[in-house]
Amino acid sequence: MAGIGVRLRRIFGKNTIITDLMGFGYSTMTTIAPMLLMIGVITLMQYALGFSELGYSERELFSCTVTYMFIFAHITTSPFNAVISRYLSDVIFEERYEDIIPCYNIGLLMNMSASCLLGIPFCLWEHFRGGVPVFYVFMSFCGYTALVLVFYSMTFLSVCKAYGRISLYYLIGLVSAFLLSLLLRYGFGLEPTVSVLCSLAAGLLLIAALELALIKRYFTGNSGRYLAAVKYFGKYFGLFASNLLYTLGLYIHNFVFWRSDMRITVADTFVCCQPYDMASCLAMFTNISATVIFISRIEMNFSEKYKRYTEAVIGGKWSDIDKAKNQMFRRLSAELMSLVRIQFIISVSLFLIFTIALPHIGFGGLTMKIYPCLAAGYFIIFFMNSAMILLYYFDDTKGAVITTLIFCLGTLAGSILSARLPEIWYGVGTVIGGFAGWTAAYSRLRWTEKNIYTHTFCKGHLMKKAKGTRPSGKVFDRSEGR
Repeated sequence: MAGIGVRLRRIFGKNTIITDLMGFGYSTMTTIAPMLLMIGVITLMQYALGFSELGYSERELFSCTVTYMFIFAHITTSPFNAVISRYLSDVIFEERYEDIIPCYNIGLLMNMSASCLLGIPFCLWEHFRGGVPVFYVFMSFCGYTALVLVFYSMTFLSVCKAYGRISLYYLIGLVSAFLLSLLLRYGFGLEPTVSVLCSLAAGLLLIAALELALIKRYFTGNSGRYLAAVKYFGKYFGLFASNLLYTLGLYIHNFVFWRSDMRITVADTFVCCQPYDMASCLAMFTNISATVIFISRIEMNFSEKYKRYTEAVIGGKWSDIDKAKNQMFRRLSAELMSLVRIQFIISVSLFLIFTIALPHIGFGGLTMKIYPCLAAGYFIIFFMNSAMILLYYFDDTKGAVITTLIFCLGTLAGSILSARLPEIWYGVGTVIGGFAGWTAAYSRLRWTEKNIYTHTFCKGHLMKKAKGTRPSGKVFDRSEGR
């Protein structure tokens, strides 16, 4: 999200209530607004098309279909986007803009291939095993691939700092999808679930087309250097692995409960655990503002200290370098503590509101028993993610991989254990995994602080690496008689 800091500083710098609200709104628009808009439009579609009149099996099939679309599109896209983002940053720094379109094409091919390897077998199983109609399965697959394309293209627009355009394209595509769903339902008489799936797939394809058009407008050249982008997946495999493990860790506790005695099987294909999944969703929304707060504060405050340190390394005295380093890590600690304080207040407030209000609108029983522990777990997970992003600042991909591996395995083990505990403790797996991951990330940040000079000055190579026969170590021949 580099680049929004200048605008945020300009907004927050006026120090008024209105500008603070404007700054928070801008931060929200550039981070989580597309996700909130997506959820809102799908909910509105269900209300407008009369989903309450459908049978239980139809509603559950649609709910599972949409849930699987978003979860597995996120899992298959996230690791590719991490490496692509690094490649784009290096290309733009070196002003090799003609390499961006080849990167988009080859990255899309790799991402789509991985997504289809996961999606096509499942769709075949859904039809032949579950007896779901071919058209329904086909539209579900179209929505899934369109969502992958949308998530993938967003990375390129984010590097171009076109955050407002991303939110605008989501608005255009989802409003169009809503209008199309009304036309298909009441104009052509299609079933509500089919109408929503068709319109959602069309809306996502429209968003992807708008994103691609803007990318083509920004970057017109094509160098044809496809192999250069592919090599980055080997060079920065740590980025790929850490983002894959983190994304898996976000959902692995759900997968555990999908295999528990509480699971619901839909069409002999989909598996879900509705009370636990709903509690997870509420817990995520309780703490999602941490993403907005972190990006705002890091972009406004920490990035400036980090920039001063790098500038001091390039041309400053040792005293200037040491001073800039100390200021940078003091700011890092201060921002992490500020994030905890602010998010704790927000999370507690939302927790109280949800606990009081949601039982009156149908969210109660087992869901609200599971929710408190999951809310605590997601609070720690988002905090851990903030520390992990700071590791990326210092190019510590090894530390990020260690953090996410511990987080993923800790969440898995904790969830298997918590599934045997009383209902109120079902979410303890996220607490265990999040705390273990946070401990690893914080320890790695402290290690980075102690070894920052080794990392900065002793990591490079005087000679370019190459493969081949090692040259002779002989420097000169000594003449006889001397």
